[in-house]
Amino acid sequence: MGLREIVEAWSRIVAYAYKPSRSEYSAVLKIVFLALAAVGGIAFIIRFIFTVFVFPQIS
Repeated sequence: MGLREIVEAWSRIVAYAYKPSRSEYSAVLKIVFLALAAVGGIAFIIRFIFTVFVFPQIS
């Protein structure tokens, strides 16, 4: 794939791209934050399980 084909492909992508509306942007932002919270929650649960059950500290 030469430079000309790469430039043509990118120009097609830019031609189809558009600025999202406010409602589209907020919907995507909500989905991203929900996914971030879900991944963080799963990581917290895994860390809690390992801290409490697998490697408890000896006091």
